[in-house]
Amino acid sequence: MLMRGGTSKGAYFRSRDLPGDPAQRDDLILRIVGSPDPRQIDGIGGAHALTTKVAVVSPAAGPGADVDYLFLQPSVDEPLVSDAQNCGNMLAGVGPFAVERGLVSVAGAEARVRIHMVNTGSVATATFPLRDGMPDYSGPASIDGVPGTAAAVRLDFEDVAGGSCGALLPTGRLVDSIEGVDCTLVDNGMPTVVMRAGDLAVAGYEDCDALEANAALRVRLEKVRAAAGHLMGLGDVTASTVPKMTLVAPPRTADGDICTRTFIPHRCHEAIGVLGAVSVATAAVLPGAVGHEMLPAAGGDPGTAEPLRIDRVVTLEHPTGTFEAAVNLTIRSGVAPAVESAGIIRTARKLFDGVVFPRPS
Repeated sequence: MLMRGGTSKGAYFRSRDLPGDPAQRDDLILRIVGSPDPRQIDGIGGAHALTTKVAVVSPAAGPGADVDYLFLQPSVDEPLVSDAQNCGNMLAGVGPFAVERGLVSVAGAEARVRIHMVNTGSVATATFPLRDGMPDYSGPASIDGVPGTAAAVRLDFEDVAGGSCGALLPTGRLVDSIEGVDCTLVDNGMPTVVMRAGDLAVAGYEDCDALEANAALRVRLEKVRAAAGHLMGLGDVTASTVPKMTLVAPPRTADGDICTRTFIPHRCHEAIGVLGAVSVATAAVLPGAVGHEMLPAAGGDPGTAEPLRIDRVVTLEHPTGTFEAAVNLTIRSGVAPAVESAGIIRTARKLFDGVVFPRPS
């Protein structure tokens, strides 16, 4: 099934319909999407990382969830498939897909599907409307980067902090200096490096084409990313799509809290990923972290109260609009910040249901 999930698009499969061996599975996926080829002319890929994604869904193998969701990121122009990260946009389609394929039992006007995110071991609950026992994709919700409106899919995350790196702040520090750049290394669902745009000699308001054309910026970002990967416990990230690299700047509008430009990792994201947005919002509300000083009325200093509780919806500006992420944190002196909850609203839509014919091996 081809679905739009949030601002991404990709193929959703039942795990039983793919080879059990990861190498055979990845080879099949590359032939299905048409990689490696910049146009993916001989497959169903969208010629961009945001529109060439794969979700593999199965009944949950353990307790505490309804389904298991494995996210796979095929490269467009290299013969690579990565399972090193989650994708919160594709996550928005997992619940509806599970209902469509009969993987969960639902009734009434609303479905609540608990999803075990295999990549990181964390759980999200997707809540979305039903009509006649099937997902209702029509509704009034709108998200920037997607034309029109659709039914809201609420995603509430549990225990995503440190899912990939082992800790919310993998180095135990709010700020690390890497290649002369102040960085906050954070993992609240997505390993992310947050940097001030000005520290990299850009404004942070440029469009994606201008940033991608800045060869000096991209070289420097990759040096920072390579070093950050080791510091975050991710090892050699040369062939990986994580960590994400986000440049932040003061908001441009009265409704925004902070402006972002994200690389994934070498292409500039036309919006911002769901879990990446949650991670950036988390960094922004932490006193002392990179970008916190840009946040309007961000709150107090952790020394003024014990404990300091932060419950805030952060509006992140991105190249095609805004994204809201709700973050609830507790900060106590001498211990790492504790994430109480995080949630967002996305939309999803079924685009096509049928048979795909892979390129011959």
